Formats: sequence, structure tokens, C-alpha cells
Amino acid sequence: MSRLSFVLLVFALLVVIAVPAWSLQNMQIDKAPWGSTEDGTPVEQYTLVNQNGMMVKIITLGGTVTELWVPDKDGNFADVVLGFDDVAGYESPNNPYFGCIVGRYANRIANGQFTLDGRTYTLVQNNGPNSLHGGVKGFHLRVWKAYPLYTPDGPALRLKYLSHDGEEGFPGNLNVTVTYTLTNDNALRIDYLATTDKPTVVNLTNHSYFNLKGEGNGTILEHELMLNADHYTPTDDTLIPTGEIAPVEGTIFDFRTPHTIGERIKELAEPPFKGYDHNFVLNNPEGKLILAAKVKELTSGRIMEVYTDQPGVQLYCGNWLDVVGKGGKYYGQYYGFCLETQHYPDSPNKPNFPSVVLLPGETYKTTTIYKFLVE
Repeated sequence: MSRLSFVLLVFALLVVIAVPAWSLQNMQIDKAPWGSTEDGTPVEQYTLVNQNGMMVKIITLGGTVTELWVPDKDGNFADVVLGFDDVAGYESPNNPYFGCIVGRYANRIANGQFTLDGRTYTLVQNNGPNSLHGGVKGFHLRVWKAYPLYTPDGPALRLKYLSHDGEEGFPGNLNVTVTYTLTNDNALRIDYLATTDKPTVVNLTNHSYFNLKGEGNGTILEHELMLNADHYTPTDDTLIPTGEIAPVEGTIFDFRTPHTIGERIKELAEPPFKGYDHNFVLNNPEGKLILAAKVKELTSGRIMEVYTDQPGVQLYCGNWLDVVGKGGKYYGQYYGFCLETQHYPDSPNKPNFPSVVLLPGETYKTTTIYKFLVE
């Protein structure tokens, strides 16, 4: 055996020894270029496939979930998230935050300002008088650094972004890590971590729009929804919570037992809502990882369970959707629903709401799981 052949053999053996057996069991991670932003920054797409053939595609722009292929009761796969075919779609002002990581503060902050340690911070007002989803160039329009990895649970993608002090008006340099794991029990797990060098506020979520019939295949009004929430937060006409924690009992917000999304949605037909766009107070006082929501689509048999350790979840039903998405498909009103796990909207200005303040030396840490089943 030649010296070169011996070296190659030793290298091959080291590779086999170094790669755990579980990483070789039909799991897959692929990387491909996916265009560039308006300023010329390259965007990459990562494809993760678990042992069962379930697949998710994620781009580095916004850490956005662009595709999520899930089996139905007959084993047929469909893409169950709304989105666009290219970077231009996601950078467009018509993008309703499809599939992205939302931050530094998900949802709304009243009048684009809050006070922390006696200092008032002024944010970008991009939703009437309010700040929405981190401002004009929030985390959804930032290109994240990506690190693919195999785990015992399934293929994963770790994304990192440094949000500088003063970005969109928020204080502190915020180091953010978001890890997507496509688990081998058919769940998309999202783990969020963040640290800061100055007191700040943080509220991160994922803004995927789901349709369990498959994206572009009509409305989600017949989807059956259960929410593990005895209370919700009523809002004013600009969708800012009044501060009240109101019981859902006897209202159209009571999903403690399953109802179709469309059963009572017409009672919210007028602006500013035109449908559900409300924060629900989860029955989770200890902040444990609990079942927050369950959605069932009868024709496909697909079921999505949502687990989170967050205190709230925003139900939004695509009330204002009017856009052309993937493959030229039209997405109209109610063509997708969001279940955005979160702290309550405007928490920095509501002392009776759970705190969203992050201090130096602390770690923001939260997990959300979207698990898919069939029945």
C-alpha cells in the first residue's frame, strides 16, 4: 500500500469514527445560494430533512422558514407554510412577515416608545403610531450567520445575529442565537437565546403562516383550533392592549374546547381586526414547556401541536392577506394562520404584564415546538 493510500484510509476511518451513527440515518442538510439582498449581501438556503422525509427550508435572510413539507394521513407531503420564491418577495414592503424571526420586539409597542431605568427610548413607528415587529428593518430583514449541525434529535441550523446598540431605537448590543431543529418525531423546534451588555427589552418569535391543507389551497376557516388559554388581552383600535386580562368564557375568544377558526370570525369582520389578531394568555404561570395550541385539518388529517414556555400566543388569521406567493399562487384573506408564541404586546409599557426586561449577565432563553401528527 502506498503512503498516499494509507493516509487516505486513515482519514476515511477517522471520519467514520467522528460522525455519530445517528447522523447517518437518512438525515440530510444541504446548502445552496439563494440570491442576494438589495444591497448585494448573499443569501443562502439550507434544506433539512429528517429520518421520516419531512423537510424544512430556511434562508439566512430573516432566518425565514420558506418551506415546510409535512405528510398527510395517506403519507403524501405538502408544503404547509406561505411564502415567496425569491429574496425580492421577502424584502418587499408587501411581505406580511412570512416565516421569519421577529425581533427585537415581536408585536406592538405603543406610540413607539418605552421607559427603562428612567430613560425613554424612541423606536421607529411603522404601524400607525406604534412600533411593530422590531421596526422598519427588524430581524426579519437582517442576514444571519448560519451553522448547520447534526444532533441526536435531528438535523439543525443555528443562526446568529448581533443587533447593535441603538438599532431601530433599542438599547444595548444584543447577541441573538436561534436554532431550528427538525426532529425525528416530525417537529420543528425553535430555541432562542439572547444576551445584552445594557438593560433592554426582548421578545422574539417566529411568524410562519400555516395552512395544513397546503399553502395556496384555500382558507383556513375550517381548521379546528384549541387554545390552552382562559384569558386574553383586549386591545384598543390600534391593537395595543388596554392592560386588562379578560376571561375568554362566554366570548368568541374561547377556544378551550375546539372550534373551527371560521365559526365566529365574522363577529370581527370590521377594522381594525377583520378577524382574529389577539394575544391569548396561556395557562402557564410557571413558564414550563406546555401544550399551548392544537390545530386539526380534517381533509388531510394533519394535526399541528404548539408547545411553548412563553406566557402568550398571538392568533392571527391572515385578515389582510392579498399577495401572490410561491409558484404564482394567490394568498387571500384567511389563507393562513399564525400562532406566534410571545410575551404580551406592549409589555414594556404595562407593569402588570410579565416583564420583558433583559439585563447584562442574564440570558433570554425560550423554546417553541411545532409538532406535526396525522389522524
